[in-house]
Amino acid sequence: MHCHLFTPAVEALVADHPLKLCEAQDRLRLLGSESVRTNQAMYQTISKKLHDIDLRLADMERLRIDLQVLSPSPTQFYYWADEALSEEIVELQNEHIASVCHNNPTRFAGLGAISLQYPELATRQLRGIQEKHGLLGVEISSDPTGNGLDDPLLEPFWTEAARRGLVIFLHPLGTSLGERVNRYYLSNIIGQPLETTVALGQMIYGGVFDRHPLLKVLAAHGGGFLPYYSGRFDHGYVVRPESRVNVQAPSKYLSRIFFDTVVYDHLTLRHLVDRVGISQILAGTDYPFDMGEYQLHKLVGAVPEIDHKAGAAILGGNAMRLLGLTESQVPKGAAQ
Repeated sequence: MHCHLFTPAVEALVADHPLKLCEAQDRLRLLGSESVRTNQAMYQTISKKLHDIDLRLADMERLRIDLQVLSPSPTQFYYWADEALSEEIVELQNEHIASVCHNNPTRFAGLGAISLQYPELATRQLRGIQEKHGLLGVEISSDPTGNGLDDPLLEPFWTEAARRGLVIFLHPLGTSLGERVNRYYLSNIIGQPLETTVALGQMIYGGVFDRHPLLKVLAAHGGGFLPYYSGRFDHGYVVRPESRVNVQAPSKYLSRIFFDTVVYDHLTLRHLVDRVGISQILAGTDYPFDMGEYQLHKLVGAVPEIDHKAGAAILGGNAMRLLGLTESQVPKGAAQ
């Protein structure tokens, strides 16, 4: 449920845009020179895997993955684009993902891109994502509008996504911590999980899940820090009146959110199981990035509380339920 597909046509489209040309300098400032160099080397290694389907299929065989639910590469969110350009970027990505899924229907399903920095446009795009492209949801970052995911302007988007039963995959790119984390790769190690935590906190405290009870949200990287520090969220809800917009204590919403397994450590996964329950955990790798978790079966198997039935749910059954897939729509073994 957590793997990415790069769309080369998007890069060709934005190559000469002034804001695209500024990215290199921004990365240097926000990541630091050492991480920039390491990322450049990484991309030399993984660039083909990001868009070459034959290489991807070979890796899936090696990793014992029957079906990937493709989502856009977060590096191609391009929320800086104006409305017309953003619409074009999103359409290219969604056409590409849909084409790969159409050509390999037993190996891939898809989540699309969305122009969420323009909420009215994004709400309209949901129809095409589902009805034209046959995609099962969308991937979003943690703060596309600059006003948080509790931004009132996003209400029609949440309403329409919930009405259509589309999955919202929350996957941040970068962090608002800025230059404080521009060394040791803390921009990703700490920054991205923190972005997920902030975004989920805003949605919970802001009442988004109360107003949209059918909303399907999958949080990347094990949900950031929320599942592991939910007691503090609850305490604030009890003692601080400004933290009480939502109907229930924040920890009660953990059973409404889905979380991937990209947590690397079996003790962390065990705690996630304890906090949110087997039914809310879905397999993910973050393929093909170096921060991915590629010992998926070993990780799940190392948690004593995850028996064969629970393991089958995490490795396939829960995703099928979330996405509304039947056994006939996935390769034999995907739900085993």
